[in-house]
Amino acid sequence: MRFPVRLPPPSTTAAAAAATVGAVLAAVALRRYLSASRHRPPARVSMSAAAGATATTLVAYGKSAQEQELLASAAGSVALGEGEQAGEVSVALAYDGAGFDAAVYMSALRARRFGRWMLWTPRIGSTQDLIARNFAKLPVGVVCVADVQFKGRGRSKNVWESPPGCLMFSFTSQMQDARKLPLMQYVVCLSITQAIQELCRAKGLPELDVRIKWPNDLYLKGLKIGGILCTSSYESKVYNICTGVGLNIDNEKPTTCLNAALQEANPTSPVLNREDILAYFFNKFENLFEIFLDHGFQVLEEQYYNSWLHSGQRVVVQDAHESNSGSVVTIQGLTPTGYLYAIGEDNKSYELHPDGNSFDFFTGLVRRKMEA
Repeated sequence: MRFPVRLPPPSTTAAAAAATVGAVLAAVALRRYLSASRHRPPARVSMSAAAGATATTLVAYGKSAQEQELLASAAGSVALGEGEQAGEVSVALAYDGAGFDAAVYMSALRARRFGRWMLWTPRIGSTQDLIARNFAKLPVGVVCVADVQFKGRGRSKNVWESPPGCLMFSFTSQMQDARKLPLMQYVVCLSITQAIQELCRAKGLPELDVRIKWPNDLYLKGLKIGGILCTSSYESKVYNICTGVGLNIDNEKPTTCLNAALQEANPTSPVLNREDILAYFFNKFENLFEIFLDHGFQVLEEQYYNSWLHSGQRVVVQDAHESNSGSVVTIQGLTPTGYLYAIGEDNKSYELHPDGNSFDFFTGLVRRKMEA
């Protein structure tokens, strides 16, 4: 039996925030009580011990010690994604020599709903597969962070290469309005661009102009540095959403990375770290997500257009039901359903859809005339 955790909107009062946390902890404890037998993880795993083991190591962290214990207990029953041997999971409360500093991350985290429960792993097939397969076993808002992924997932079953030096994470959320689902990826993209800008300002660093390439890629100086993947399932009148993010922070090849751009702007500039970027992302995302749920994406569109690459872009498209050589349209923005809105040379309005075959969305766009 599944007991999904449903969180109330965040409150600005300390008492309400404490009540929210208490309700979440109670829900997690109840779910664990009603599920399989309880598993208490070892307090600590060493780097050498993990290196010689075949199990995937998951280290549980929480904003509080109680949340950490409860998350570790829940993680004891998770199943790994496709292609990995089920049951071979080692859960711990600490990890000697961990490459991710959870204390730095938690100290920078201000979000009350997202990111306060974290599973970190040095190596896993896919963080997205892990949280998608175990959505009902983990608290909503949990994030899984990996140092290395060897089966990272991209759009249209593409494989996302995920070496060390990247920030790779997946997290969960929920919503009830199916009409908003296609727009979720845009809220995530916007949150990342704004989080990086705010972090650079807070640290006194040169500001990085990270841009959004529709629908779910992140670009810097014309080169791809990241991508977003959102998947969902429907259960008990709510959509369970798993969002995966990959962001290149330290690898200059094959394209570029955030810290290379910082060093180019100022050779003496300090560098960004994964912990701060992840915390700033959740701080920003929580706010934008609440606005999105309450008021829709329309109130965020101006901010989104300020961060994307496409306003005024002219592209060649095919008509949906014709086999002509293509016509030129100018992109204006997004339609209410999340596709591209464009004006043709005939001054008519069109909705642009990907053809489903091209690796680059802008290589195979198909236009459909919009009703007046």
